Amino acid sequence: MGYARVRCRGERGLEAPPVSVEVQLASGLPAFNIVGLAETTVRESRDRVRGALASLGYDFPVSRIVVNLAPADLPKSGGRFDLAIALAILAASGQLRSTVLDDTECFGELTLAGEVAPVAGVLPAAIAAAAAGRSVIVGACDAHIAALAPGARAHAVATLADAVDHLSGKQSLAVVASRRVVDDDAVPVPDLADVRGQQGAKRALEVAAAGEHNLLLIGPPGSGKSMLAARLPGLVPEMTEAEVLEVATIRSVTGHAPSKTRWHQRPFRAPHHSASSAALVGGGSRPRPGEISRAHHGVLFLDELPEFSRHALEMLREPLETGRVHIARANAYVSFPARFQLVAAMNPCPCGYLGDPDTLCRCSQDQVLRYQGRLSGPLLDRIDLSVSLGRVPFKTLRSQSSRPESPPVAARVRDARGRAHHRQGCSNARLSPARLGALLEGADAAQALLERAANNMHLSARACHRVLRVARTVSDLAGRDYIAEVDMAEALSLRAPTIAPAGHHSPNTQSR
Repeated sequence: MGYARVRCRGERGLEAPPVSVEVQLASGLPAFNIVGLAETTVRESRDRVRGALASLGYDFPVSRIVVNLAPADLPKSGGRFDLAIALAILAASGQLRSTVLDDTECFGELTLAGEVAPVAGVLPAAIAAAAAGRSVIVGACDAHIAALAPGARAHAVATLADAVDHLSGKQSLAVVASRRVVDDDAVPVPDLADVRGQQGAKRALEVAAAGEHNLLLIGPPGSGKSMLAARLPGLVPEMTEAEVLEVATIRSVTGHAPSKTRWHQRPFRAPHHSASSAALVGGGSRPRPGEISRAHHGVLFLDELPEFSRHALEMLREPLETGRVHIARANAYVSFPARFQLVAAMNPCPCGYLGDPDTLCRCSQDQVLRYQGRLSGPLLDRIDLSVSLGRVPFKTLRSQSSRPESPPVAARVRDARGRAHHRQGCSNARLSPARLGALLEGADAAQALLERAANNMHLSARACHRVLRVARTVSDLAGRDYIAEVDMAEALSLRAPTIAPAGHHSPNTQSR
């Protein structure tokens, strides 16, 4: 009877719990059984492993083979255990010394030809392995991802034979170095100068970028809402090393390998309005990150906001406040990071021309009420800035800009964010309510203006806090150490309701 154990890791959210792949060769009729709460993809490893061993010329034991994936109560899925199972079978049958497997963890799916294919979730597994003081053996396609883990010792193998030769000492594989390639041919980030006119919206975009504030753009079709949102990533500072690692971990878990280029560029996610709530916030029988987690430390752009399902939009409320989403299932409870900046765009009515001075609005009052009613008050209360865009005159569209606009705006945003982080250690949008009171010290005029606006505009406590955060960002952009009355006035103007009231059609609207 032969026995061997190879270390591997499973998946549970963004975590990589340890899994021991145990193989026992016993007497009896030939059989190949896998136990340990394995899903179908794991049980299919029997054929993949058998084919890989045969293709590479290794002996497949003619005995009763039992593969135990411990712990037994942790669900196992995917082909990540193939490499570990194959190595454990070789060790149990005496074709590989089992002692060489003690300080190594193995991840990889095997093809029938014995090649090691990429798998999802390599980065969190490599991070956990490095914390445990072990090296990892991964496929060549996953090596650059595993090497991102701090302190990782990753070895890349193209085939199962490469792993066997490395472990047996026939061919020592070097540790893969973490390399981040800068692609000079990458598509540049679009510039603000491409958007003609809309100076008020550009200013709101600058304020949103400087303070990480949520932004709602409202205007008729073709007014530049989507163009403005697409230019926000070019205004915000690049991610820090810690943020890069978090974003890369999420991408690794979702099966999308982190790009080798533009490592520090913040994510920009723009899901279609037909996306389900599970696609937007995450979920499934085996919970996976959704779009809000894929936009972590970046921008989530929701175009045609009222067209999203009401249920999906309401599920954004908690992540907008806490920066995390918690998903509970009967057999799993996971938490994903979701610290994103929301940028949304919408038309004022179904036809898009409500309040337009020149174009006839074809919507009835009931249609407008139903359309605007798709957005709940609590959700709108969590949006810091609301900007109304108008039609751009043709003369303005024909004008040509001779110089880019994004670089100077990005410099001001970088200075404002640096001032905020030096003062409080976070952006203004992330300030806790307990620290907001100090912002009004010595700013009597701004405080009086906020009090009058709160009474006249019927602002909630959350809305007042968000106006105060925006005012602090405006003062940072101006280089002031205090909130002036003009800063509070601009913050309030960016908070004012911009959706035209139902029934307010253009002067050319005919009675129905």
